[in-house]
Amino acid sequence: MRISFTFPKAAAMRRAVLLVVLFLFSLVVTPARAEFDGSELRVSGGVFRDEHGREVVLRGFNVSGTAKLAEYRGLPFANTSDARRSAQAMKQLTGANAVRFLLTWAWIEPQRGQIDHTYLDGVTAQLRAFTDLGVRVYLDFHQDLYSRHLFNKDSWYTGDGAPAWAASGYPKESCGICVHWGQNMKNNNAVTAATYDFWHNRNGVQDSFVNAAGEALKHVKQALPANEFKLVVGVDPLNEPYAGKYDAGQTSQTWERDLLMPFYQRFRAEMDEAGWTAKPAFVEPLVFWNQNVDFFAEPGGLALVPSLGERFVFNAHFYDGKAQSGVLMPGKAGDGQYTQAFGTIRDRARALGTTAIVSEFGHPVSGFTSDKTPSVLKAIYQGLDSTAPGARWWSAPRGSVVSGSQWHWDTNYGRHRELMNDNPDKVKTDGDAMNDEHFSAVKLDAAGNAVLTVDRALVDRVYPQAVAGTTLAFTYEDRAYQTWQQVPLPNVRALVGSAPFAVIVWDSNGGTAPTELHLPQSLRSPLVISSATSTAQADKLLLTSGPGRQFALVTAPSGGNVAAAEAEIRQWYVSW
Repeated sequence: MRISFTFPKAAAMRRAVLLVVLFLFSLVVTPARAEFDGSELRVSGGVFRDEHGREVVLRGFNVSGTAKLAEYRGLPFANTSDARRSAQAMKQLTGANAVRFLLTWAWIEPQRGQIDHTYLDGVTAQLRAFTDLGVRVYLDFHQDLYSRHLFNKDSWYTGDGAPAWAASGYPKESCGICVHWGQNMKNNNAVTAATYDFWHNRNGVQDSFVNAAGEALKHVKQALPANEFKLVVGVDPLNEPYAGKYDAGQTSQTWERDLLMPFYQRFRAEMDEAGWTAKPAFVEPLVFWNQNVDFFAEPGGLALVPSLGERFVFNAHFYDGKAQSGVLMPGKAGDGQYTQAFGTIRDRARALGTTAIVSEFGHPVSGFTSDKTPSVLKAIYQGLDSTAPGARWWSAPRGSVVSGSQWHWDTNYGRHRELMNDNPDKVKTDGDAMNDEHFSAVKLDAAGNAVLTVDRALVDRVYPQAVAGTTLAFTYEDRAYQTWQQVPLPNVRALVGSAPFAVIVWDSNGGTAPTELHLPQSLRSPLVISSATSTAQADKLLLTSGPGRQFALVTAPSGGNVAAAEAEIRQWYVSW
């Protein structure tokens, strides 16, 4: 029996109208999905952009220095549960939206021609601890000093990278009188010889590395669900490349052009073969190109390479060698100290036709120069955020925001049990357990909870996760260590008082996806003055607007004159 219901004509009409209204209303009021909605990134117009056309900034940490050790067989964490706890802590304590995830050739191909898929299963499982939280990942094939297998069991130093079979037959290693492990790159005959042979593909060693990397990339792609693979941004082919030694007549710049860049082209082709065609290669220049210690610095930055293009990302590192020495820079870092260095990174990326990322930066959190850490970190983040020091930002604010990954995030910090160079008589437990370094921004307290080793204000920062259009200017005064921002607008200065504050100016594309700023713990209930409509949701500030130039000031609630401050900003942001 078929049963039918008949409604009065007017009621049916009202019901139909109501359904249409509810449908249209849902389109209008349903907030656009957050930036980490599974949208894949690409390089376009000198920036990362998502599928909504928004400019994306990646901020987070390297995960982790433990991957350089044998303790957990080259994995960042003891197990997947530890990885998940660490990922959750990172997101909660810092608002990170991306990580550089380390993996190592020695563990991928322990025997020549034999890929360890069990290791790669571990890599993928721990990587998913981050993608499950919507945190983006870019892989890094890591090496330091070519290989740990070059070093004798009683050495002062160690390395990571190449497997034992690719590190045999070299002279006895010795750095001589070296005050920093990095000097091995130039002074240790075993390291320089092995590194030189890699770049000249002696006995097909570079072929083996590229093939093994390709197998690793295939494994990761096949193991990840398609929606999580979209959150994998790209891959760094090789950490901190260096020639080892130069051929007769060769310079650092010609080495980049003639040996390093062809390697990157080979690796790019291997990425394509492995199904990573849509993802960029995050290629690094010569490691010493932007070094501020003159006797280590060498010209570089891929200066003789005519273009990279948008299938590559210009991938730099930055450490203040003078500050780390404790001698070459006796005092603290100051306002604008790294403006020039980060300006050079921006300039090189622009000249190469792509975007930039600073995939490593940081300063020791413990030890005899750790008193400089707050000033150095503040100045580095300032360099990433803006092209101008705080004293001049309001008069010359223009500049892109650069993505970056701090070195590093290691919840095993201070709790390691690493047999240095496989020596049972040299068990390293302190710090990072690698060449006496202390860089981790996190550790576990006595109760096993993740706690920061640095001031939270330095690493839990306002930053533009996604901008619906193009960022014209951005700054964040964290109030950590010192105040460097000098606000010339009196009502704005009175409004923010001593509170942290951020200012962003952007050209909006008028799209439906919002501009998103991460809100640190200190600004979860912010005062917002903006030309756009603003909504604070937990640790995000969503800004929606039509097309055209827009601004937003974000600070803590204040008793200042909001209307007067807004009038000043409106006059300021259209005047430059």
